[in-house]
Amino acid sequence: MQLTGDRFTSETAQLGNDISTLPNFPAEIRAPAGTLPGVSSFQVHFADYDILTPGDAPNVLVAMNPAALKANLADLPRGADIIVNTDEFTKRNLAKVGYQVSPLDDGSLDGYVLHPVALTSMTVGALAEHDVSKKDAERAKNMFALGLLSWMYSRPYESTIRFLERKFAARPELVAANTAAFKAGWNFGETTEDFGVRYEVKPAKMDPGTYRNITGNAALSLGLVAAGVRSGLPVFLGAYPITPASDILHELSKHKRFGVTTMQAEDEIAAIGAALGASYGGALGVTTTSGPGVALKGETISLAVALELPLVIVDVQRAGPSTGMPTKTEQADLNMALFGRHGEAPVAVIAPRSPSDCFFAALEAARIALTHRTPVILLSDNYVANGSEPWLLPDVESLPDLRVEFATAPNGEDGKTFLPYLRDPATLARPWAIPGTPGLEHRIGGLEKADKTGDISYDPANHDFMVRTRAARIEAIQVPDVEVEDPDSDARVLVLGWGSTYGPIGAACRGLRQRGLPVAQAHLRHLSPLPANLAEVLARYEKVVIPEMNLGQLAHVIRARYLVDAIGYNQVRGLPFTAVELETMLEEVVKNA
Repeated sequence: MQLTGDRFTSETAQLGNDISTLPNFPAEIRAPAGTLPGVSSFQVHFADYDILTPGDAPNVLVAMNPAALKANLADLPRGADIIVNTDEFTKRNLAKVGYQVSPLDDGSLDGYVLHPVALTSMTVGALAEHDVSKKDAERAKNMFALGLLSWMYSRPYESTIRFLERKFAARPELVAANTAAFKAGWNFGETTEDFGVRYEVKPAKMDPGTYRNITGNAALSLGLVAAGVRSGLPVFLGAYPITPASDILHELSKHKRFGVTTMQAEDEIAAIGAALGASYGGALGVTTTSGPGVALKGETISLAVALELPLVIVDVQRAGPSTGMPTKTEQADLNMALFGRHGEAPVAVIAPRSPSDCFFAALEAARIALTHRTPVILLSDNYVANGSEPWLLPDVESLPDLRVEFATAPNGEDGKTFLPYLRDPATLARPWAIPGTPGLEHRIGGLEKADKTGDISYDPANHDFMVRTRAARIEAIQVPDVEVEDPDSDARVLVLGWGSTYGPIGAACRGLRQRGLPVAQAHLRHLSPLPANLAEVLARYEKVVIPEMNLGQLAHVIRARYLVDAIGYNQVRGLPFTAVELETMLEEVVKNA
């Protein structure tokens, strides 16, 4: 179903619709087929106007078996279309998910428009003349379903045929079989009288330019490649495979021609150690992981704080604690990103708000790391990482200039001494000297450094000074002011978000305004340091609401730092917020403000 959803999304993007997707799949590599935990789904929301979320309630559900029907039925509004693969509604499969009687026969689906389709047997029949096994023929039923939906929504299909030719290039018989299954589904839609409506969704009005459909992990990867090009530095990724961050390693491994080196390490600690070593050697060091990996990397992040070297740590958050729900989404690593290290070890923290924004967030993380010689934690999450949307390709020359000046000569007053901890007065960054540069030999390691000289120091006053200076170095980072969307400047309620809650919050606020209820929205990309104008923004509003997919981590920070009695709205279900639940909650707050 992930392949089916991906192909439908690609065709939709090529047609020019605005899109947003929500892949949802089990954590197990081979989840039990036909059971509720084994259901894999792919939700697509597309329109001829700007959309912000994958949608709250699907208009059409394709249920390949009883488990898929039972797992997703509650999300459908009454009157929605349900296409069911009747071949899979056997007594055995019904019993697996607790159906005593088939829902196709007991009247429980009377409130929906039911389309019984024998997907499996029709696919096998369509491929009877093809040289493929029955098993391969049955597996092609997803292409039959894709063909039917492509007909139903007037999607183009040429690129899907080309995709099949590439995917099965080594087995021409599978190319022919899957193509035939796709066309059979299309023709079934064309000839059956079961579907009374066929839809045509016009392209959305978008800014002119070249677009491509992109996932968050792919956009983040390209952002790191662009950071290497714009800085003139080699990019080194040290990574250990972990869901849902592994795709970044896979994508970056394709870009060696841009000076990208990838290393799959034996564990998380080795991965970040290699990345920090690369930064020491003059590269842009990057490591990617999820929450469990950040916990293991904590000591080396603190080492990077002490060494004051650039390092980008990508945390694609997932539901925890511990192994938790690896393929589900959450925003629960904020506390760990801000405070989860031993000693006073502050780092910069930023969070992208959407799949395409991951590209620019990666560039920004690299800018901060290189300019201020600091580790930067980039907090993506599973919803953003695996979701997709159209991305307007930027003009490369418009991207920030990230070039770095390495130390090449002594900087002491005597003209002979190199002071590795002599700071730039504007950024508080220390010089970055590539090992082996003549005359710039200096001590490196995790023991406390003496100011300017970098010698080992146990002096109490020096330690206090260095701790405060490292904190001031983070606060000295220049970040843009937070922008507020308050069209009529009459709102008394501000909704403050961060990361992937941007879409649901934006859709909810849009819905309230359309009904004449004023509400303001602000969204944080920079979480450490926070924007300089945030205190002034918060003071403008009588109430501040902070929706988060955690138990209130940003709300705690806002209350502590700004003494604002923020109202937290929190869900940790492994799924993103829906716009309608936020709109319902915010309506009560706005009316009572």
